[in-house]
Amino acid sequence: MSTLTYRQTHAAAELRHLLAQRIVLLDGAMGTMIQQHQLSDADFRGNRFKSHPHDLKGNNDLLSLTRPDVIEGIHLQYFEAGADMVETNTFSSTAIAQADYKLEPLVTELNIAAARVAVQTAFRAEAKLGRRCFVAGALGPLNRTLSMSPDVNRPDFRAVNWDKVVAAYLEQAHALVTGGVDVLLVETIFDTLNAKAAVFALEQLFDELGARLPVMISVTITDNSGRTLSGQTVGAFYNSIRHAHPLSIGINCALGGAQMRPYVEELAGLAECYVSCYPNAGLPNTFGGYDETPATMARVLGDFAANGWLNIVGGCCGSTPAHITAIAQAVKQSKPHVPPAATERRLQLSGLEPLAIA
Repeated sequence: MSTLTYRQTHAAAELRHLLAQRIVLLDGAMGTMIQQHQLSDADFRGNRFKSHPHDLKGNNDLLSLTRPDVIEGIHLQYFEAGADMVETNTFSSTAIAQADYKLEPLVTELNIAAARVAVQTAFRAEAKLGRRCFVAGALGPLNRTLSMSPDVNRPDFRAVNWDKVVAAYLEQAHALVTGGVDVLLVETIFDTLNAKAAVFALEQLFDELGARLPVMISVTITDNSGRTLSGQTVGAFYNSIRHAHPLSIGINCALGGAQMRPYVEELAGLAECYVSCYPNAGLPNTFGGYDETPATMARVLGDFAANGWLNIVGGCCGSTPAHITAIAQAVKQSKPHVPPAATERRLQLSGLEPLAIA
C-alpha cells in the first residue's frame, strides 16, 4: 500500500485555505478538448496497442498512455486559463468501464499514468504561474448501475453487483492516490447507489492508508424534473451521501447553467460543506454539440456567485479554456459561499425525496 506524499498530506489544508479566501476554479471539458485534436485510431493505439483486437478509438482515457502529450497540453491550457484544479483523464478508468474495450488489466496503469501526467503538469503550471495548482482524481459514474435494470422486460435484473462496483472504485482510487492526486472527485453521479459504493470504497482506502484525502462529490440532475436518473431530488441525494463528510457537494453535466439554477440554489441552502457547480456549455444542439459562448456561460455562473451559492466552479461538456477564463473573470469579485449554520440535530432520511424527523 502506498503512503501519501508530503504534497498530498498538506493538500486538504492548502485547499481549505484557498476556499476560505475566494471561489476556486475547476477546469472544463477534457473530451471537448480531445475532440479538437481530431485524433485517429492510430493515436489511440500507439505502438503498444497496434494489434489489440478491439476498437480503441474514443477511449479517451487510454490517451494518458498513448498520447500523454495531448493530455498534458490540455491540462496546461486549463491552468493557464485560470483553473486552480484540473481533473485527471480517468472518467472511465475502471475495470467495469474498460471492459467495453477489453482493457480491464490496464486499470491501475491507466490511473497512475493519468494522475502523474496531471501532477507533473501542475508542477509546470506552478513554476510558470506562481500559485498552487491542485489535481482531482476523477471517478466517473460507471456505465452500469446498481439501481436500475438495463432490460425493461426484467426490472429485477442488474448488470453488476455491489461488490464488483466497490472493487472497481477501490482499484481506481488506490491507483489515483499512488499517482499523486490531491483530491478524489466522485462525479457525474446519476445513480446514488453507485455513488454510495464509491464512498464505501474510498473509506476502505483511507482505512488502509491510515490517512484521508479530501473527497468531492458531484451529482447530475438529468432534466427539469429536478431528479437524478435513479429518481432522487437534490435534497434526497444530499441526505444519502452526507455521511461521507465531503469537502464539497455539487452539480455537474446534463444541464446548462441556466437550467441548474434552482437546484444549485437549493443545494447551497442545504449543504453543510462547500458547494460546486460545473455545468455543460448549454443544452446540446441537434448535432450533439454545445453552443453556449464563454460570455453567456460566465454571465450565468457569475450570477450564481453573486448570490453567494458557489465555492467551486468550472465547466463540463462543451466548455473550453476560453469558458474558464470568462468564468474566472465573472466570479472574481464575489465572496465564496458560506455553508449554513448547523441546526438542531434531527433524523434525516432519503428515499426519492428527503424526510426529516425532528
